[in-house]
Amino acid sequence: MSVDQVNSTYEQQWLAARDPGVPRHMEYPQGNLVEALERAARTWADKDALDFFGRRTSYAELMTRIEAVAGNLRCLGVGPGDHVALLMPTCPQHVIAFYAVLACGATVVEHNPLYTVNELAPLFADHRAKVAIVWDSAADTIQALDRSIRPHHIVSIDMITEMPWFKRLLLRLPIAKARASRAQLSTPAKATIHFKDLLRDATPIPESASPSSDDVALVLYTSGTTGTPKAVPLTHANLMASTAQALAWVTPLVPGRDVFLACLPLFHVFGCSLSMNAALNDGAMIHLIPKPETALILDAIKRRRPTMVIAVPPLFERILKGAEERKVDLRGITTGISGAMSLHGELISRWEAATKGLLIEGYGLSECSPIVCGNPVNTTRTAESIGIPFPDTELRLADLEDPARPAAPGQAGEIQVKGPQVFAGYSNDPEATAEAFIDGWFRTGDVAKPDENGFLHIVDRIKEVVITGGFNVYPSEVEQAMRDETGIEEIAVVGLANELGVEEVIAAVVAPDSMPPFDLDELRAELKHRLAAYKVPRRVFILDSLPRNAMGKVQRRQVREAVESIAIGEWLDRADSWREWVDRLDADIRDWMDQVGPDLRERLEQVAPELREKLERWDSEIRTRLEELPNLRERIEKWDLGTRLEMVRDQLRQRATQVTGKEDPSKEG
Repeated sequence: MSVDQVNSTYEQQWLAARDPGVPRHMEYPQGNLVEALERAARTWADKDALDFFGRRTSYAELMTRIEAVAGNLRCLGVGPGDHVALLMPTCPQHVIAFYAVLACGATVVEHNPLYTVNELAPLFADHRAKVAIVWDSAADTIQALDRSIRPHHIVSIDMITEMPWFKRLLLRLPIAKARASRAQLSTPAKATIHFKDLLRDATPIPESASPSSDDVALVLYTSGTTGTPKAVPLTHANLMASTAQALAWVTPLVPGRDVFLACLPLFHVFGCSLSMNAALNDGAMIHLIPKPETALILDAIKRRRPTMVIAVPPLFERILKGAEERKVDLRGITTGISGAMSLHGELISRWEAATKGLLIEGYGLSECSPIVCGNPVNTTRTAESIGIPFPDTELRLADLEDPARPAAPGQAGEIQVKGPQVFAGYSNDPEATAEAFIDGWFRTGDVAKPDENGFLHIVDRIKEVVITGGFNVYPSEVEQAMRDETGIEEIAVVGLANELGVEEVIAAVVAPDSMPPFDLDELRAELKHRLAAYKVPRRVFILDSLPRNAMGKVQRRQVREAVESIAIGEWLDRADSWREWVDRLDADIRDWMDQVGPDLRERLEQVAPELREKLERWDSEIRTRLEELPNLRERIEKWDLGTRLEMVRDQLRQRATQVTGKEDPSKEG
């Protein structure tokens, strides 16, 4: 079957599955993201745009503040072609700063505010941001960057200033709980410009600074399987197309009346594009959640129930559990959008029972602004499927051996895409760009298989990225940090699902025999100085060797299978094995005691070699078992053969006393 025939078959299935209200092709707004927000502000000027702990900001007020910050950023030298780094939680200042930078004609570069100096240094060396607008608690990290890559100006934001007056008052109380909460939200930053100073009136931005649709609006960093950061530039046209596609796809939305719950970070493309840009284009109010804690989310839901929740499966799970415990009514949440990891049918059923709405799964990547596929927002959606392509999104499944050929019909293949939301290539990295595209198709590196209705199911990742809590963790980055800390060269980092089904970062190492045992807790503490906490391995497994292919490359799938086997075996075998060993040891000793009888000295001399041989075999077996158990290596050193022989000798004496009636037969002549 030809490429065209294969694609035609899938296209027919996707067209049949598409919601009748969603067009196959769309017309996209012209201009830029700032102009789109200006249109929304004119249409819904008096409506609430933002809610932060109960403090509301209208569309008109939001636009006024954006214009003020943009004017003052221009006074700091920010203009077309410049980069401005943002390192903030989800808060009003983040939204204002994002659009203010764009209004200057400049480019936003988003970063996780919890990143360490080591993680940020190569990124700042690449983008050379002129200004950084940062959460005050992260200001020290930016100031610690080398002078050659440090931004000229550092602007610090204090989230407490955006909270309602009564919340601010409570945080000033001289009690431990208030002090702890205050410390979590804000840490005074020295030698920075305060964000409130940028809110003062300033000269308006000239029209000549207004960006075109082809200008880069946002840069995000992703590094795939290599761990080497690659800059993903997304244009205004890319982001506006993604926004328009999402709003068309979610048919229950009612412009000007919706409420979005933004519990994913805005520095992540999922949160930025859907929770912020799409919401503001829809005239919706956004609940801004700075930290995805269940209590904060439920408080927001009680203030004004959202119609749209954009999250990841563990968050949906926590919201359900918390709502049940606190008796919070979730009915009225018409749509839940889930991404970043597989969404199980059981969770869908429980969420839809609680909300009387729909929970659907989508699929995307940073390079696609982010959405590529989604389930129809109706009852035809398929559990544990990523759905079908969005409007104007061309998608093909390519052969895994030859990415230029289509996969056989019905078989798994690499997802390759084209569309107005797809980026044009990595910044300053022609080699990576060439690898990422084939004949104009973007290679996602993810493998999917279609079902009988054409709905796609992710079955594997060519990429070896570990996705934990919705964040990407790049194995090579973690491996290098561990090598630097431990001196061990043979390290492989993989993802392993825990008992809740959430993927965790796991490391497998081959430790040299001469190397002393390392303390996992101590190692994890040291790694947190180099890596964000979610990147630090939860467990470390000791393997005899790492599986490799003929080219010497570590086979991570086999590593994952090995550690998974060990983990499962630990749970199944630990209790039964130890009980079995103790019972066997007791039975063998009793048998030998019965055989010894009254001629103790003579018989002991006869069985001594056999006894020693058995004990040495047990010693070896127990050592091997202990090696498989986590954090118990130190027990091996304490549990030596001499000690166990002494214990057995005591038992022999006790048994001999019972047989001969004498207290210490070993003392007889």
